[in-house]
Amino acid sequence: MREILETLLADDEDITARAVARLHPSIKAASSITRSESRSRLLAEYQQRQSEYRRWRRRVAKHSGAETVASLADKDIRIAELEAAVQLLTASHLAMLRAVGELGGVSKWAKFYEHHREIRDRLAEFGAMPAAPVSAIPPEGNRKKIKR
Repeated sequence: MREILETLLADDEDITARAVARLHPSIKAASSITRSESRSRLLAEYQQRQSEYRRWRRRVAKHSGAETVASLADKDIRIAELEAAVQLLTASHLAMLRAVGELGGVSKWAKFYEHHREIRDRLAEFGAMPAAPVSAIPPEGNRKKIKR
């Protein structure tokens, strides 16, 4: 279904449940798409993308080629800046969680993320959650003495 939606989007054909059903090898009725929550959600996502695409195309048509190129270059620079910021924040967040874990605060941040499952899942997608359990620093009396 996703391939069909991508094709409709690329060809700028109206994305509807009927259009998808017409092109799909096993789905024969539009209602098979609209009654399924996951299919309906996917259809709505692609309809939104098509709406955005068409809106941008109308805006580009109103500008000169040079203005469009300059605007795209500015947006590419901004995207690169934002991607770099996300990488920095991800690394910083991961380091902070590891530091809290090493200081014995694992149970506290685990309890926090227990109530914020969506945030925890998104952070895991970004790679901003420790992959292995973090062990706490042993209490002062249990540490090995370092000889100098």
